[in-house]
Amino acid sequence: MSTGSDTEGETTRITRKGQVTIPKALREEFGLEEGDELLWQKTEDGIRVRKATHSAGRGMLVDDDVSEETREEMAAEMESEIREKRRTEWQP
Repeated sequence: MSTGSDTEGETTRITRKGQVTIPKALREEFGLEEGDELLWQKTEDGIRVRKATHSAGRGMLVDDDVSEETREEMAAEMESEIREKRRTEWQP
């Protein structure tokens, strides 16, 4: 892996199985953890990789009269539970 300036970025190699290692500094900066999903998108300039978010259906199971603050608290609690399950149950 090579490290350059912010504009140069870092390089990693692709394994025979098509796996790549995300540099630790980027994992930490973007809050990427084991089991998280990444979205790979083809662009005119190449490939764009970003953390996948599953917020499209967020709030669908909550009554309309629930405050935004409560919704955010519920979402944070669910995210925490999901991350804990991933840590304890996810098998690479």
